[in-house]
Amino acid sequence: MTDIEGVCEPRFAAVREAFAALLEKDDVGASAAVYVDGEPVVDLWGGYTGADRTVGWGRDTLTGVNSTTKNMIALCALILADRGRLDLSAPVATYWPEFAVAGKERVLVRHVLSHTAGLPDLAGLTTVEELYDREGVTARLAAQAPEWEPGTAAGYHALTFGFLVDEIVRRVTGRGLAEFFAQEVAGPLGADFHIGLSAEHDHRVAPLIPPPSLTDDYASSAPPGPDGERREHTGAAIRVGDVNSVAWRRAQIPAVNGYGNARSVAAVQSVLANRGSVGGVRLLSPEGCEPAWQEVFRGDDRVLRTPMSWTVGFGKFGNTFGWGGWGGSLVASDPDSRMTVAYVMNQMIDRERQEDNRGMEIIMAAYDGLH
Repeated sequence: MTDIEGVCEPRFAAVREAFAALLEKDDVGASAAVYVDGEPVVDLWGGYTGADRTVGWGRDTLTGVNSTTKNMIALCALILADRGRLDLSAPVATYWPEFAVAGKERVLVRHVLSHTAGLPDLAGLTTVEELYDREGVTARLAAQAPEWEPGTAAGYHALTFGFLVDEIVRRVTGRGLAEFFAQEVAGPLGADFHIGLSAEHDHRVAPLIPPPSLTDDYASSAPPGPDGERREHTGAAIRVGDVNSVAWRRAQIPAVNGYGNARSVAAVQSVLANRGSVGGVRLLSPEGCEPAWQEVFRGDDRVLRTPMSWTVGFGKFGNTFGWGGWGGSLVASDPDSRMTVAYVMNQMIDRERQEDNRGMEIIMAAYDGLH
């Protein structure tokens, strides 16, 4: 049996059992956390930081959560909107005048946050290294034409989401997302989550492990549609080796290069599930949380090739909202139950080869504790 450390209230014993089963079966190292009413009720971790299984996963182990980071930057936008600094219904060009070219004059802030802006890809991207040039990427996005009439269709903005929101936040506050999040969210909450990572934390990182039988060349890709066809994508492939590199950690790629553990992810996102406050710290008003679960778009997503419901910043799934990251990390919040559940791991699973229900198993086990 893999040793599991941490705390778990007795009524959430099913979470501990599900977590233990994952560590016995698919996972190498992982953490799971549940917050209810803004308070931690489950905070578990176990396994190992590497495929060689020599170093144990500790309380403060961090790992890259890929697109689970999007939940964090969406919260930053909602905080600014709640403070009256950012109008979700205003054109992006209100804050970023250079953006109003090539048919983007009518792109609204809420379009960017709901993946309906028509800018799902960075045109002409040929190398991963280009992503490390934030100013260059931003200038290219400002000049780019949308693929569709903004607001009329959705297509998952895997990388561009972060650069677009980052520039809007910079224009409003003078601070990039990494700095704004650290000062306005992680700091007040004492949450150990970082957008980009400085060298002082490198020793705590558990690198992502490619799916079984695959190597560090395993690359992210949009899933095929029902007919098996894939969206045409000419951009650079992002590989596990890139995500595990020091250059990736030091860069500012706000949609995807967040680092944390389940405790930190759940603590931050429970702010929205708990109507704006967690652990006695209020970050936004109850009303300011509501865009997180109010549907903006419902229909087929042109990139994900599946029916989706998008809110301002999040995927909506029944009564819950949240999003997951390439490889398996996941966070989901239920505002009716005031519950947030997070799962963070280092062993990736390729969903085209193997079903990956790990995060969902933790979430369903958490619901058992509510009854």
